[in-house]
Amino acid sequence: MMYRTLFPRDVFSELDRLQRELQESFDISPSIRGTGRGGFPALNVGGTPQSIEIFAFAPGVDPKSIELNLDRGVLSISGERPSDIPQTEDKKQSVHIRERFAGRFRRVVSLSDDIDPNGVTANYRDGVLRVSVKRRESAQPRRITVE
Repeated sequence: MMYRTLFPRDVFSELDRLQRELQESFDISPSIRGTGRGGFPALNVGGTPQSIEIFAFAPGVDPKSIELNLDRGVLSISGERPSDIPQTEDKKQSVHIRERFAGRFRRVVSLSDDIDPNGVTANYRDGVLRVSVKRRESAQPRRITVE
């Protein structure tokens, strides 16, 4: 006796996709720290005693289209990622799955008070934007000798 299944073969991946979409709808928060998980570009933010390092993972973005602004300790990263789906003149084109982000984006990161706004550098290489913000000299740790 053969049994037929009522579900597609890859039911677990569909359930995983549905769970991700539901989670993203609850994670998005319009706060000063930007969107929640699932925002584009993905960010890693860390620090050393000398600087704050921000890595934005943005493959497929033209570095000339990226705009960085630092205003009162708030760093904003914005730009646009073009769609990789070719547009045709006839209206018969359809997209079945679209998991890669395309369009305008903006991420905001609030920084600590000890940054030096004149010590910001940024470079883009292999799809990763690296922004380094130096800390003020007065905020650097230093050893004080006792006499």
